[in-house]
Amino acid sequence: MSISAQNSAGAEAPVEPGGPRAQEPALLQALAGRRPARTPVWFMRQAGRSLPEYRALRERAGASMLDVCLWPQAAAQATLQPVRRHGVDAAVLFSDIMVPLRLAGVEVRIEPGVGPVLGAPVRDAAQVARVVARRFGDAERAGTGADGGALDGAAGVAAVEAAVRAVVAELGSPGHAGRHAEHGARPGADPEACGDDAGGRSTSLTPRARAGLAQSRGEAAWTPLLGFGGAPFTLVAYLAEGRPSRDHLAARTLMHADPAAWEALMTWAARLTGQFMATQVRAGAAAVQLFDSWAGSLPAVDYRAKVAPYSALALDVARDAVSATTGRPAPAIHFATRAEHLLPELHRTGADVVGVDECSDLGEASRRLGDRPVQGNLNPALLGAPWEVLARGVDACLEAGRAAPAHVFNLGHGVPPTTAPDVLTRVVARVHGSTDWEDAALAGWDGEA
Repeated sequence: MSISAQNSAGAEAPVEPGGPRAQEPALLQALAGRRPARTPVWFMRQAGRSLPEYRALRERAGASMLDVCLWPQAAAQATLQPVRRHGVDAAVLFSDIMVPLRLAGVEVRIEPGVGPVLGAPVRDAAQVARVVARRFGDAERAGTGADGGALDGAAGVAAVEAAVRAVVAELGSPGHAGRHAEHGARPGADPEACGDDAGGRSTSLTPRARAGLAQSRGEAAWTPLLGFGGAPFTLVAYLAEGRPSRDHLAARTLMHADPAAWEALMTWAARLTGQFMATQVRAGAAAVQLFDSWAGSLPAVDYRAKVAPYSALALDVARDAVSATTGRPAPAIHFATRAEHLLPELHRTGADVVGVDECSDLGEASRRLGDRPVQGNLNPALLGAPWEVLARGVDACLEAGRAAPAHVFNLGHGVPPTTAPDVLTRVVARVHGSTDWEDAALAGWDGEA
């Protein structure tokens, strides 16, 4: 029996036990500390701003980024676009670390050229008390839906779950081929990828996009979805500053000036982001990443005593959820920027894998982390360099990753918005060691029908 994308009724077709799906995807093998046949690769911020198809989706939507995160079909399409185009080993949900704040009723918007901007900063015990009274999913208004109506927090949570389920329906799961599976598709079939796009139009896939899904699935025949959340310190830094900051002084001052308020706010943020990740896992995410964008601004002594316990709590809350895709808790990656001095502490939060940015030596980080797999850490600036320079950087990163029990290839930070998409596809081909996929990258993208 061959893998079939859909049976005659349009449902996902099961795959015989012991068939191609008996092997786990490369990413999940690496997260478990095993060396898969090919090094898995995905990119932070792979979904979104660098892709013309994403920019077209946003133009059709005519809505803010945070609102689109709560439109299930649009969020699912944005999540799937880089998988179809690049053949990466994982999808990562199109969302934002600010979404759980909105779902709890905290006023926040993304201001172009600035970043997250909150309605009012949270800097004293009274302000903290008002915030921590809010609960995940309790917002009276979390955003505007695709139909123009208001979404409350509960509807926003349901929208996140629906987006995850739509993505998993295309990516597949153990024992089930996703939509558009390469093998056994009915001749002349034109199935929808995940319903309608943001403009209400049926979306079908070109041969090149189908090939991207096949490259992504590999021998396991399905692709895992990564959920994610912002680490408690990063969320609290935004809450205390009210907007992005260079030194996060307001947050660091609260940490020492009012330890009780700090503990209350960090505990609340940890549970909030943990619940956000758990929601994604229960709906089908197979793994999660906890992003700590601002932890590198802290001395190790402060991180160890005042921050790490709350990152550990967030991961514990996420681990309480069982993935609808794998039937088990999701392994976790913990990533922080400018945090070479914190590597041992990141290790101790209980994450299965530690993400390393481009300012750290990946081989040295691997030696310091010992039994932990690593993720990283190609310098994003190399994506704009001549191919020979970039290729050497990719090879050096792969070589450095050999010092770890397992290695997930990634950038040291997010994909720059000016990155040429075909360059990322070529990087995937080089990491996978696939000349066929290199040829596909050089042939270019044929768009989505």
